[in-house]
Amino acid sequence: MVDVEVKEQLIETIRRWIQREVLPRASQLEHADEYPEAWVEQMKEFGLFGAKIPVEYGGFGLDTLTYARLIEELAYGWMTLSGVVNTHTIVANLISTYGSEEQKATWLPRLALGEPRAAFSLSEPDSGSDTRSLRCRAERDGDSYIISGTKTWVTNGERAGLVALAARTPEGVTCFLVEKEPGPRSGGITVSKRIDKLGYKGIETVEMSYEDHRVSADAVLGGPKGLGVGLNYILASLELGRINVASRAVGVARAALDAAFSYAEERETFGVPIIKHQAIAFKIADMATKVEASRLLVRSAAEKYDRGERADVEAGMAKLFASETALEVATEAMRIHGGYGYTRDFPVERYFRDAPLMIIGEGTNEIQKIVITRGLQSRRHSS
Repeated sequence: MVDVEVKEQLIETIRRWIQREVLPRASQLEHADEYPEAWVEQMKEFGLFGAKIPVEYGGFGLDTLTYARLIEELAYGWMTLSGVVNTHTIVANLISTYGSEEQKATWLPRLALGEPRAAFSLSEPDSGSDTRSLRCRAERDGDSYIISGTKTWVTNGERAGLVALAARTPEGVTCFLVEKEPGPRSGGITVSKRIDKLGYKGIETVEMSYEDHRVSADAVLGGPKGLGVGLNYILASLELGRINVASRAVGVARAALDAAFSYAEERETFGVPIIKHQAIAFKIADMATKVEASRLLVRSAAEKYDRGERADVEAGMAKLFASETALEVATEAMRIHGGYGYTRDFPVERYFRDAPLMIIGEGTNEIQKIVITRGLQSRRHSS
């Protein structure tokens, strides 16, 4: 386990790097929809791809709260950078928690280095939030499985060398660790469509087709005991994914708040900075309060997750509140900037386009409300 001083040094290193390298050029790359290759390589050198991987496998073994703070800093600079890490970390967490000893030894040391990159593949064209309606199938053929079906909303899909894939087997939904070559085609896997997005630029989101793609039976996450229980594994790991999305939302909201604050102190109307006007001051007070509340909800979820307790309610609350806050704060920041906020001259338009992703990603906020209510009911009746 990394000690407190080292963790603080790591966070400060990332914060300085974001200020020095990322912020001056983030909007330029975002508008060009350009993958931040150089920055991703730097993130590998920082060890961010191994943030949650245990030390014995070459990672940092960070607690979830420290991981969340790192994600917040990345999203403050450019939300896409935190997305590069998120699905990779979900896959690493799946292997670390549920993988066989052989799977851990094979994949975790490599994932800690960011080579290969990992992608997480659950959603399908006809089953987004309805995860129990998956149509992608894996049929047993001797010592192999043959996978057929289509997956969508796969972040990092094209560049990934490892995909954690949910597919239906006779036992139920099973999670497979599918190795692939980076690129548009690998074996029976084809990147069949690139999805253009409102925001969240610079990182590929794709549709992937599996046509009689053969994998070894050893690719079943957890080995034979993992057959039919893959959805349980995945939904449990989404708690970490939702903490990640909530942390991203805090980063984007904080960036929008800082931009609005700076502009309000500099822009003058009627002879005074606009922050002196009550209408603007009240906006900023509300924005700052909600950003801080979001951060505290993330802390609550992260600490509970680290204690090994079920954190579905807390992660859902953090994701729900923080993502709604990010959109609200980004919108208010744009309004404070007036007409300038609608131009590419200021970064608030980027925050405004990035924020909706957090409302939808890792389960829509409507789904979060269902998760929260069901979780509260379960706790109420089991106490």
